[in-house]
Amino acid sequence: MAPSAGHLRPGRYLAFFALIVVALYALVFFTGSGKPTPKLGIDLQGGTRVTLTARTPDGGQPTRDSLNQARQIIETRVNGIGVAGTEVVLDGNNVVITVPGAQGDQAKSLGQTAKLGFRKVITSQPNAPVAPPAPGTPATPPASGSPSAPPSSGAPSAPPSATGAPSSTPNGGGGAAGAPAQQPPSTTPSAPASGAPTGDQAKTPIQQAQDIRQNPDLASTDQAKAQAAQQAALASLTCAPNVADPLEGNDISSKPLVACGDKDATKYVLGPEFLPGTEISTAAANYDQQRGQWTVDLTFKAAGSKTWGDFTSANVGTQAAFVLDTNVVSAPTIQGAILGGNTQITGQFTQSDAKDLANVLKYGSLPLSFDSSDATTVSATLGSASLQAGLLAGAIGLIVVFIYCLIYYRLLGILTILSLALSGLLVYATLVLLGRWIGYTLDLAGIAGLIIAIGITADSFVIYFERLKDEIREGRTFRSAVPRGWARARRTILASDGVSFLAAAILYVIAVGDVQGFAFTLGMSTVLDLVVVYMVTHPLVAMVSTSKSAFLSNPRNLGLGAVQQLASERRANRTAVGRTNVKEA
Repeated sequence: MAPSAGHLRPGRYLAFFALIVVALYALVFFTGSGKPTPKLGIDLQGGTRVTLTARTPDGGQPTRDSLNQARQIIETRVNGIGVAGTEVVLDGNNVVITVPGAQGDQAKSLGQTAKLGFRKVITSQPNAPVAPPAPGTPATPPASGSPSAPPSSGAPSAPPSATGAPSSTPNGGGGAAGAPAQQPPSTTPSAPASGAPTGDQAKTPIQQAQDIRQNPDLASTDQAKAQAAQQAALASLTCAPNVADPLEGNDISSKPLVACGDKDATKYVLGPEFLPGTEISTAAANYDQQRGQWTVDLTFKAAGSKTWGDFTSANVGTQAAFVLDTNVVSAPTIQGAILGGNTQITGQFTQSDAKDLANVLKYGSLPLSFDSSDATTVSATLGSASLQAGLLAGAIGLIVVFIYCLIYYRLLGILTILSLALSGLLVYATLVLLGRWIGYTLDLAGIAGLIIAIGITADSFVIYFERLKDEIREGRTFRSAVPRGWARARRTILASDGVSFLAAAILYVIAVGDVQGFAFTLGMSTVLDLVVVYMVTHPLVAMVSTSKSAFLSNPRNLGLGAVQQLASERRANRTAVGRTNVKEA
């Protein structure tokens, strides 16, 4: 037998709910920033979202460890440039960078691999002018990291020396006094296929490029073999502004390399890497007053300092190339030994170029190379308009529900409106705290989930109230119908909300991007709906059912007048039928 409404003690439930609300808003106002505003996504406040897709030399799936390491390095870069409110999260095999406000341009350079290495220049040749690649050619659009690579200089200067900082001579197309003679473009044309993979179509573009442009024969002591390999590699390399390098961030440091430099004006044949960028201790962008240009000053670690000093001592008169993501940033001629662990990268850098380069070198290279698969920028004006549209849609939905409840349920409808308002307070506080604690951002998809959740919450009230009508239709009073109706309605409410939460959970697990925001808010609101129904709606209805007020106890004011009249008519019919049967007997 269902318990009576008097045994419920609704005051305790309402007091406990009030305590929960007070505790949540105390956390909202007295923790973190103290601002009672949820964290908004870029589609609501404006900003930039860059999605970086990892690529591996063999075309396989990157490991989770390498993705996490890449995310941490990018996050460190973000902190280094001081972009407030930026988020770096993993989304499957993608790294998603979200920058709020008008600082989005800096995010597009954060995914640069920044694999720096120092290589000896074997030879170089001017790059013959080439027409822009036609659509459908193997070349692909540049990755997001490529715009941030600083331009190379046609006349770089040598790194400063601890003993006097000798200046370099211009290398022009790559040659300089004391440097190895340049290889002419080609006197004996050779087909690029001579160094190409032997028909292995299963190889990825990265592997094919490694076979040709990192052929060990490029640095062979056999002049004929080296010349043939160099001609094939140089012929296979296209240096043009809108042509991406498949080896970007994927070159093998222990092998020679053929790369572009000097704003794609020169092709370089380089020896194996003799000093990795991981030996850099610090990097800083500075303005050189004497040269009138921005430079990047480097300080090596102990081992790197010794390696650099030994190399410059043994290779005076030759060129050393600073290679960033397979692009020769600078190739100065060494005029003397550079000791002390300090050096300098020069080039035609703007202030932004120099600072970006120093930032990515300071925090290390990424373990993976990335392509920018998506870059979305939303203006602050459009974000504000989207937020207003979302709020307007929610307000219209609430008003429609309010009007329906008032017309159909009357006083019970007012209880519904009150329950929805309290549910809104609970949801809002939860969104603010989740934004602080786990970085959850509310976006348009999340607002859509909240709007749909209004219907789910109202549906719980409808189930409860319709069950009350069924009990009254069977001849019970409103007071006795409340505990019986609740005992039966709550099973349906639990089943309904359980199905909604399960669907939201599955959607959140299998979905990516904005759809996850929709699923999250839908699932969260479904859980909070149960809290409100159990701790607010049912106790309020129970209080009304036990009230001695003539207004509150009047079934017509509760929207139950028609049902009670139908129950009275049924009782009268049953009484009349019973009397007729008695007379016939």
